[in-house]
Amino acid sequence: MKKMKILYVIENERYGGGERSFAHLIKGLDRHRYEIYVACLTSPSNCASVSFTREIEGFARIIHFDLRRLVNPFAIFALKRIILENSIKIIHSQGARADFYTRMAAIANRDIALVSTVASPVEEYNVNFIKKAVYTGLDRFREDRVDKFIAVADHIKLKIVGRRGISAKKIERIYNGIDMADYSMQEALAANTRSYYNIPADCFLAGAFCRLSWEKGLFYFIESAKIIADKGSIPGKYIKYLIAGEGPLERDLKSFAKRLGLEDSFIFTGFIEDVRPLLGAVDLFVLPSFREGFPISILEAMAMGKPVIASNIDGINESVVDDYNGLLIPPKDGSALAEAITALSSDRARAIEMGAHGRTMVLEKFGLDKMVKAHNELYMEIVNL
Repeated sequence: MKKMKILYVIENERYGGGERSFAHLIKGLDRHRYEIYVACLTSPSNCASVSFTREIEGFARIIHFDLRRLVNPFAIFALKRIILENSIKIIHSQGARADFYTRMAAIANRDIALVSTVASPVEEYNVNFIKKAVYTGLDRFREDRVDKFIAVADHIKLKIVGRRGISAKKIERIYNGIDMADYSMQEALAANTRSYYNIPADCFLAGAFCRLSWEKGLFYFIESAKIIADKGSIPGKYIKYLIAGEGPLERDLKSFAKRLGLEDSFIFTGFIEDVRPLLGAVDLFVLPSFREGFPISILEAMAMGKPVIASNIDGINESVVDDYNGLLIPPKDGSALAEAITALSSDRARAIEMGAHGRTMVLEKFGLDKMVKAHNELYMEIVNL
């Protein structure tokens, strides 16, 4: 059987959920059926791009494609050359810039099928008015040229239909997927990781794994730790907090923790290429976001058997069921977060049971095999095979 040539185009200046999801998909596709190309940033000075390309190395032909500039006409010609030289039949893009340049490069070639994944609507980007207007313009440009949109959550599909007037038939909801084999709890590794960060074995560790940006609500995580400390409901030596990731608010978050007298309670790890050892080391996963698409970090925590405390918002409440695999709290509420952390830290059996429920849920609903199968069926549909 002749292989189908598919090109993935992605903005990978950062290594977040969208990049990890694409990496999982690329690695999961049948290489006997597909010949895979990836156009992405390959800068050795950018940790995120190094992590992404290392993850997919050996599973795809990686071609340097830099989308860091908002306006770059040369990117259109570069992408056209990639398409023509490799006889690409399907282009799958993610991100406003990647979508725009893909449509421009393929606009006159109807033999190429276009797929666009929407992980977060541009209308919800946390940027200034001018940038948002530019991103919206890029995003709306020639949407009619796209054969299929993929929404990573039900709420995103509803927003695409409601805000853009795109037919629901043109949008497929495909949840992100996790390879359960990659997320097995290893007690010895967890113990070694705790030892590395000087965390006692009997200390309850609550961790947030995310980009350190406004929408993640991390100031409320720090505020909740202050509330817990002031109440004395958990002795200080028996609880610590961890924030893993990098982003524009790193300095501000560290300063806030210090101002509240919590510098000894919080561990800031910075960028972590492989979060699994740290995920295994925490007792609780926390994500107090204001806005999300469908966070893959929650699925990773669930796959590792960790209970989740997260905001009750669109996207999160499609994977976290309150009082089953975690606790849902109102966003921007440090007191509610403190209460939830205290509840699970004081009832380890309940926390462990929630973690087990989460792992089962990932296995049944959010497995990588389901995500790959859904993408494969979509690709076959749009090329009429």
